[in-house]
Amino acid sequence: MAFESLSEKLQNALNKLKGKGKLNEKDVDAAMREVRLALLEADVNFKVVKDFINKVKERSIGHEVMESLTPGQQVIKIVNEELTKLMGERESKINFSSNPPTVILMCGLQGAGKTTTAGKLALNLKKQNKRPLLVACDIYRPAAIKQLEVVGERVDVPVFTMGDNIDPVNIAKAALEHGKKHSNDVIIIDTAGRLHIDEELMLEIENIYNAVSPDEVLLVLDSMTGQDAVNVAEAFNTKLGISGVVLTKLDGDSRGGAALSLRAVTDKPIKFVGMGEKLDQLESFHPDRMASRILGMGDVLSLIEKAQASFDEKKAIELEKKIRTQQFTFDDFLDQLEQMKSLGPIDQFIGMIPGINSKALKGLDFDEKDINKIQAIIQSMTKKERNDPELIDSSRRKRIASGSGTTVQDVNKLLKQFKETKKMMKKFTDMEKNMRKKGKFGFPFF
Repeated sequence: MAFESLSEKLQNALNKLKGKGKLNEKDVDAAMREVRLALLEADVNFKVVKDFINKVKERSIGHEVMESLTPGQQVIKIVNEELTKLMGERESKINFSSNPPTVILMCGLQGAGKTTTAGKLALNLKKQNKRPLLVACDIYRPAAIKQLEVVGERVDVPVFTMGDNIDPVNIAKAALEHGKKHSNDVIIIDTAGRLHIDEELMLEIENIYNAVSPDEVLLVLDSMTGQDAVNVAEAFNTKLGISGVVLTKLDGDSRGGAALSLRAVTDKPIKFVGMGEKLDQLESFHPDRMASRILGMGDVLSLIEKAQASFDEKKAIELEKKIRTQQFTFDDFLDQLEQMKSLGPIDQFIGMIPGINSKALKGLDFDEKDINKIQAIIQSMTKKERNDPELIDSSRRKRIASGSGTTVQDVNKLLKQFKETKKMMKKFTDMEKNMRKKGKFGFPFF
């Protein structure tokens, strides 16, 4: 899980300050020693750590903290604000050209995930009503062109190719003309992975840059590379003048050193982060929201955005009506499971809820196989059985278990859970009715 290790250590260090009525410089020093160690262990650049600690300490021993009624909370607030500044303060969006098409040049090391990221970005822009074109300029890696074509097909975005015997510079030029003719307002150029010390390949990407004058140069970096990501970013920035960074595999990086170091060292924003392998798992990078996640304060705005994108408002109104009238069926339950799955991995979106941190999640198993098992059981029921589970006797349970590849015990467990859920829903609706009646007779309604 992203930042899991760093998040736990920072929260442990800062929580020690919460219970103190007053803070002195010694308390702040002790907490900052732990914060410094946590950041260094998370592979954050040591110069960045030094500057960060100095800024936090300077503010923490000032009047705003020492004279506060809740000094511990004030220090946490300062750490949150400084973390946000460290990562760039605010979201940095794609700079769209006023004279389309907008040209985006993707660059980076081999294996960083450029081709998949190009597809994710294309899908992201499609959702913004853009008409992207993917361009295959990686002529060196075996099957690179085929991979981009497959990705393009999956996100329903056209892919421009000229084979692997043409100079990438000429491919990029031809793609630009093709895009203009076919009204593509964004052109995403997928280039070959190259080491920043490979002069020949670095010269090639410079030539592509000069040929198409991109509006954005996005460096795709694997977040797991830690501090070396900073060296790579500096090298590509010197050659191309990158406009932003896309950090991939952030969902699997428990440390987070690259995310916390890049902006401070290169002065280039992180524009997107890859939070999973699926093509819809590319998120805009919000420094303030990420700082809140790291400190266990949640990320309600991102959670709301995910829910709005995933949940059908009309279905939600219908569901509320069914719950109120006790008409909730297994079909409704199945529909909710499918919508919940579209939010992404469960541990990721639960981590966005304030007060639930990575430490609290340890030991809990969010296995999507369990959800798939429930779906299989419900889908093995007949329409009548879904509407009226009381019909499901022992022979029907055996049939459902056989059809879903599960056991009778699994079916029994689900039927029991569903029954308990309906009972709980009835209690809530009855409670609400009673409260409303009391409200009419002058009792306060909360």
